[in-house]
Amino acid sequence: MGNLNTFPLSYIVKGKKIIIVGGTDEALNKARLAGKTTSQVVIISRSIEADFSAYAHAVHERPLTASDLDNTALVFVAEEGEDAELAKAEARRRGIPLNVVDVPAECDFYTPSIVDRAPLTVAISTEGDAPVLARLVRARIEAMLSPSVGKIASLAGRLRHKAETLIHDNAARRRFYEALVTSPEIEAAEQRGAGTAAAENLLASHAAGTGQGVVWLIGAGPGSEDLLTLRAQRLLQEADVIVHDQLVPQVVVDMGRRDAERISVGKAKGHHSFSQAQINTLIVRLASEGKRVARLKSGDPMVFGRAGEEIAALRKAGITYSVVPGVSAALAASADTATPVTLRKVSSGFVIATAHGADDGELAHWAALAQSGLTLALYMGKSISDEVATRLIHHGAPADLPVGIVVNAGRANRATYSGFLADLAASHIDFADGPAVILVGQAVAAGDWADAAGLAAQNFKVA
Repeated sequence: MGNLNTFPLSYIVKGKKIIIVGGTDEALNKARLAGKTTSQVVIISRSIEADFSAYAHAVHERPLTASDLDNTALVFVAEEGEDAELAKAEARRRGIPLNVVDVPAECDFYTPSIVDRAPLTVAISTEGDAPVLARLVRARIEAMLSPSVGKIASLAGRLRHKAETLIHDNAARRRFYEALVTSPEIEAAEQRGAGTAAAENLLASHAAGTGQGVVWLIGAGPGSEDLLTLRAQRLLQEADVIVHDQLVPQVVVDMGRRDAERISVGKAKGHHSFSQAQINTLIVRLASEGKRVARLKSGDPMVFGRAGEEIAALRKAGITYSVVPGVSAALAASADTATPVTLRKVSSGFVIATAHGADDGELAHWAALAQSGLTLALYMGKSISDEVATRLIHHGAPADLPVGIVVNAGRANRATYSGFLADLAASHIDFADGPAVILVGQAVAAGDWADAAGLAAQNFKVA
């Protein structure tokens, strides 16, 4: 790791001026940056070319004078000529930090890419070498931080004296602040204008030693870490414990905090580590100990994730919880194959169901829905796909109804199969390993299945 040529710091400009010499777009960019501060922004140029209408009160179309730099914190020079030279000379004579736009050798400081969540700011600098990289890093950090985090930071500041008065133990006080700045409930309350009251209630519970944890039921999506939502990623970084299903890939689990405890509760074929009742008891106990629990589920928690049972247990125990949606496998399968599950004049709806354990009445209902034009997305039916197809035809579904199957939807190792309902009924497919989604309906024909294996073939396997 190399040594820095600049020293990162936050420079106080309150009560002073920031002088910008220039009237071009480069000067306007600096005005936008300076305008985020409480300083008095002053723009001086003999020729104003850019649209400074948002800063009309700060624009002076005239020559620069030495006295303009009185009580000035920073000087930006964004043009050439007599005024530029005067500004540079006067700034150096007075010891005012100077930035000459696009001339690093003449700069005392560089302007970083800034993530603005005032009073929280994050500055990213490459010492002028790679501003494009700084902007890319900034975009990633922007995605990680909640839009309300600045308001929560201000809230923490307002409660600082009261927290120090009520909570004397440093570790306990730190736990309160961590709970305050990471709580979705406080964030939601702040957006409603009730943040102060919610924060004071949280402070009172921590002062009394009754601070309780929270459970976040998080959708991990279909398995690719880049399909995780920004909120899910943020909460995984805040969780003390990650309770995850077997289908959630390790790469997604590893997106959590490095020191977070990880507990696998998933069920794999031939191995049942936890019953649902045990999982309910576990997450209630962990939250009751004051821990922030990420209950990580494959796909979306509310789609075949048994989240309803866990929510019921949390409600009964009085545990705070929230649900973070994820990309469900059916939607990932649709995206992988560009299949419009709803299609004008073809399919007016989309039905998600589980094929495993479906009775005759359910299959008759699905067959009727398929005949009416709706698209079916059947989960957990890979091993009985031929039987399900046969029974759908028996209940009136057309034999030539298009069928598409995606195994490991949303992942790099996905495998696809396509054909018609009759093909699936007549075939015993040795599918690729992994969870599958079976799409049935006329809209499936509009998807991109060019590279899919044909369902009419017998006894094959796609790796």
